[in-house]
Amino acid sequence: MREIVVNLHMHTRYSDGSGTHKDIAAAALKAGVDVVIVTDHNVLVGGFEGYYKDKNKKILMLIGEEVHDQARDPQKNHLLAFGAGRELATFADEPQRLIDSVRDSGGLSFLAHPDDPAAPVFKEIDISWEDWSVRNYTGIELWNALSELKTVVPSKLHGAFYAFFPAFVANQPIPSTLARWDELLAGGGRVVAIGGSDAHALHMSMGPFSRVIFPYEFHFRTVNTHVILPEPMSGDVNADKKQIYEAMGQGHCFVGYDMPASTKGFTFTAQGRDKSVMMGDEIPAKGGVTLQAKLPAEAELHLLKDGVVIQQWKKQMSCTHITTEPGVYRIEAFRRYLGKRRGWIYGNPIYVR
Repeated sequence: MREIVVNLHMHTRYSDGSGTHKDIAAAALKAGVDVVIVTDHNVLVGGFEGYYKDKNKKILMLIGEEVHDQARDPQKNHLLAFGAGRELATFADEPQRLIDSVRDSGGLSFLAHPDDPAAPVFKEIDISWEDWSVRNYTGIELWNALSELKTVVPSKLHGAFYAFFPAFVANQPIPSTLARWDELLAGGGRVVAIGGSDAHALHMSMGPFSRVIFPYEFHFRTVNTHVILPEPMSGDVNADKKQIYEAMGQGHCFVGYDMPASTKGFTFTAQGRDKSVMMGDEIPAKGGVTLQAKLPAEAELHLLKDGVVIQQWKKQMSCTHITTEPGVYRIEAFRRYLGKRRGWIYGNPIYVR
């Protein structure tokens, strides 16, 4: 197995970002991520997928798309589409048809920023996901770094503070999004959670002051999706892309907030009577199941079953729980950073059936 760090959901000048694909590649190389997935609004930009190198470092850039109905007011129901290999904006007016088109094209679809509240002081409207009748999507964007910013800026003074000290923003996924994910999982669905930066590298001006808020490089050091691959990446773009998207589609990944400390090395596995599985997999309850989580550093650990915390550990790097009860089990981990307890790791579930 090989773990890679993926930063996804970002924008360039082809939509409402300020940078180029080259800028993003340079920032990713500095930040040390392995893969970036660029998702401009309603346009599948060609010609930029591939490996970018600087001396002995390299990153893989993949191109997806963030699709929404531009004729809708307000413009809600944003969908992240990866690996479909075709333009999808023509299907944006009907969310289910859009999701079906991604699926029919062999791609993955994730409901973007399910809860994205208004920030009136900056004239930002609510662009949350609304159509919860949809089905057959791959998963949801559990933690969107830019959506979280909108929850902590009731005034321009707050906005100015976070523009200069962005590391203070991230706390955890928006609670209503976490609750929605657990509700979907408890309903019997397989819903993969990913984390996105929603990086735009926005230019902000207040009087004589001007600043790029949340530069790409900063974003790439914060909320990432760590993907567990069966094999190391080969350097072949198409083969590596296929392997990455297959692993994401299976839920072999977790959301890590890498600012307090690197989350690389987290594992959540289950050992049953006949087999072992990892995050995203199913295992029979018959005969008993041993769940085990391992962390790269000490943290507060929570084990949840069907959205309810059933066991907690303090200052631990590992935990074990034996069960014979069917349910959806997942791990959350927390660390203190900049004087506050913050979400650190959100693992995809193991389905004990």
